[in-house]
Amino acid sequence: MALNIPGVIAVVVFYLLILGTGVWAAQKSRKAERKCRGDRTEVVLLGDRNINLVVGTFTMTATWVGGGFILGIAEAVYNPNLGLIWALMPIQYSVSFIFGGLFFAKPMRDKMYITMMDPFQQRYGKILSGVLVLPALLVDVLWVSCTLLGLGATMTVILDLPFSISVWISSCIAIVYTLLGGLYSVAYTDVIQLSLIFVSLWLCVPFLMVNPKSVDIALTAFNYTYQSPWVGTLEAESVWKWMDDFLMLALGSVSFQSFHQRTLSASSSETAKLTCFISAIIIAVLGIPPVLVGAIAASTDWNQTEYGLPSPYIRGDHSLVLPLTLQYLTPPYISIIGIGAVAAAVMSSTDSGLLSATTIFSSNIYKAILRKRASDREMKWVIRVTVIVVGLTGTCMTFYTNSTLLLWILGADVSYTLIFPHLVSVLFFKVTNGYGAFLGYLVGLTLRILVGENTVGLPVILRLPGGTLEDGVYVQKAPVRTITMLCTLLTILLSSFLAAFMFKRGLLPEKCDIFKVKSPVEVAQEEETDRQGVALEPMLPEEFRLAKSLPSLYSYSHL
Repeated sequence: MALNIPGVIAVVVFYLLILGTGVWAAQKSRKAERKCRGDRTEVVLLGDRNINLVVGTFTMTATWVGGGFILGIAEAVYNPNLGLIWALMPIQYSVSFIFGGLFFAKPMRDKMYITMMDPFQQRYGKILSGVLVLPALLVDVLWVSCTLLGLGATMTVILDLPFSISVWISSCIAIVYTLLGGLYSVAYTDVIQLSLIFVSLWLCVPFLMVNPKSVDIALTAFNYTYQSPWVGTLEAESVWKWMDDFLMLALGSVSFQSFHQRTLSASSSETAKLTCFISAIIIAVLGIPPVLVGAIAASTDWNQTEYGLPSPYIRGDHSLVLPLTLQYLTPPYISIIGIGAVAAAVMSSTDSGLLSATTIFSSNIYKAILRKRASDREMKWVIRVTVIVVGLTGTCMTFYTNSTLLLWILGADVSYTLIFPHLVSVLFFKVTNGYGAFLGYLVGLTLRILVGENTVGLPVILRLPGGTLEDGVYVQKAPVRTITMLCTLLTILLSSFLAAFMFKRGLLPEKCDIFKVKSPVEVAQEEETDRQGVALEPMLPEEFRLAKSLPSLYSYSHL
């Protein structure tokens, strides 16, 4: 196959449009910085907390509708072992946005946090919260890698560009405009990108639906034609695993920094909540085209196409099913439009991942721990360097796997099992303290490693009931992620309560209280009370002194 010159030209035009929008938004960011009288890093990281409802909705939705979203849904629907029943990402993300809007957006925005890790630092201190930052950084790097992998695969199939060139060019473009304008550039380019995603995806669908090489998807939904029905099946033994996957994406997504960056940058708490609710509707609509692509691919006689037999699944190309379907089942100009949709989706998520990881590192590690007195100028350079490092790291990781779905699920797994229980406990349970957080982190990480993860080659050591042996490998059927999450949450709360009880009752000496369960105010109040009690003791009548020493025999009421 020769290089697709018209497609390359179209992609270049698209990239220039995005880069131009990013440069324009960067100028807007600089104007806001000059007017800002407070912390100028908030202008870069949070858009001066002045993102309106329209732009906020665009950037919130575009962040989640990335390469992993589009290619991952199509891959799951097409995969005979999964099907639509296992590809409910649009519904899961809608639930996530609604859940986040109801419970997280207002308290986080009202307290004017910069990142979702700020409440951790306030409650646990800077060192322990610095350890908890690591999973959040890993999630964002995986996010960047996942989205770039989707774009590289698509360009390789349709444009016949080398995978590495496609990935590196796209990564560099995203890094450049994120460097220039921070959240302003990311948010305003998301407006262009989401518009292109919506138009391009829905424009491709009619051509795919009427192509003569595929049969009616209604016929193949529940009947075996060229492969298993694309709706998929849910066996009784897999119900718990299905629920586990659903909750992982529905709840785990709330503990992504990218989500909170959008709510924290909103112009008000009400705007933050409305942004979540409106985005929940739009993302469900945008999930329909990739579902249809996967269904059409499963309903296609690939022997009638230039791709030929065996099918993409048998060849191991199921992760490329969306670009393959566009390439072989639509006219060339339509497949180029589809490339635009995927490119837009990838860029909109890549820049968000870059900025998210940068925000956490610069604010919660560099500023809070390494350089507490760093100037605004120094912080701007830290932000720039971090964007480049995260971008390069995420880009390099794309060359170690060929499945966007795998990276997508892995990032959500870390977020759900390790970050989500800590976020819930620190925001909604006052008893939470550093001891509970530390033990919860250890228990959660240890348990998650022990129950294993076959998709990444992590062997199962702790076999939970209900599992089966498949080709000599033990496969967990229990909801291992949810069990890990709940164990982490319970460990945090119970350990926090026990530690607070022992220190406040004097069962453990205060000098051992490294996480300061007893606040300085409480300690000062107790010392003042003790001093006053000692000073007033000789002045009390004898009856009062007896009543104080023998409370079970005396009370003030009978004197």
